[in-house]
Amino acid sequence: MGTADVEAVWRIESARIVAALTRFTGDFGLAEDAAQEAVAEALVSWPLASPASPAGWLMATARRRAIDAIRRRAALQDRYALLAADLAVDPAVDEEIDPDKIDDDVLALMFVSCHPVLSPEARVALTLRVVGGLSSEEIARAFLVPVPTVQARITRAKKTIAAARVPFELPPAAERRERLGGVLSVLYVIFTEGSTATSGDRLLRPDVAYEAIRLARTLAALLPDEPEVHGLLALCELTAARFPARTGPDGSPVLLDEQDRRLWDFSAIRRGLAALAKASTRGLGPYGLQAAIAATHASAPSVEATDWDRIVVLYEALGRVAPSPVVELNRAVAVAMASGPAQALAIVDELIALDRLPGSHLVPTVRGELLARLGRRPEARAELELAARLCANQRERSVLLRKAAALG
Repeated sequence: MGTADVEAVWRIESARIVAALTRFTGDFGLAEDAAQEAVAEALVSWPLASPASPAGWLMATARRRAIDAIRRRAALQDRYALLAADLAVDPAVDEEIDPDKIDDDVLALMFVSCHPVLSPEARVALTLRVVGGLSSEEIARAFLVPVPTVQARITRAKKTIAAARVPFELPPAAERRERLGGVLSVLYVIFTEGSTATSGDRLLRPDVAYEAIRLARTLAALLPDEPEVHGLLALCELTAARFPARTGPDGSPVLLDEQDRRLWDFSAIRRGLAALAKASTRGLGPYGLQAAIAATHASAPSVEATDWDRIVVLYEALGRVAPSPVVELNRAVAVAMASGPAQALAIVDELIALDRLPGSHLVPTVRGELLARLGRRPEARAELELAARLCANQRERSVLLRKAAALG
């Protein structure tokens, strides 16, 4: 077995291994470190002799590493003795201890990784590392930050969790839904970065987006009665369904009205619609409403045939339950399609007057498009050129500059 095999097993099993080790040791940081040491050992030993049970090998090795670390802590001799006795029962078998609890372990791991004591950046990095199984290098590539920055975030996060004595357990029922919002927001940030990269020379980072979808599926399986979990999963599936048509062969962006809808992933659309149906059982929350908007696009044969009136209504509902300037800007785009650019321009100008999205390239992008539709070409060109200056993604910037030049 080579490096790719080790990475594949780790990606699938990492959350279970780290979660189980955390429960056994009571130390989140120790568990993650021991698991990483096991992976490093696998990279050396597996090419020489493939284990019969790769996941079991990783678990047993990680537990030994954890015991070695605990042995060095004199104050934890009692816990070491307990773990050593447990390992002696059968060190080679796969991690089947307390099989009914493993789902709760993985869920608890998600809640710990997304704990409110951590900064938003640390939550994202830690979730991708310990729940998603990504390496520091992969996380750094995904968010275009230096590897040492990612490593520092993860190290600080583990120290913060230890200092705050965050217990490895599911939040009490009264807190769970509130804390769940934090978990969902982390997965949403990961998916959003994958679906439209904030910077760099690629519009999409599908590997990042699909990792968010995998984690959302896991969460939906663990919390099947939480509508917003299914809402987020639906949103991700329906948005990712358009990935195959969103870029050309050279990686350049293809706008919605120019996309070949035959390239859309209809299996993903079916999965998204099924998740949306589950999210709709008790009324739609913010993620469910966004998914409903994505579903309206997914079911339309063309931009012109899209039910823009429905999308306007959905954005109005979203603005009531989760108000934000980005929601208002998206509502303006839908209003332009449903009722014309003049009404939409009034919404955008109000956002500008209130300085709701300072420094964002999105406002001048939308304003430029609206002005162009109104025939105010010099103003439209100026807005699109401003948007290009503010846009950090090179692919998006090239589209904006091309549109601006066409208005010259």
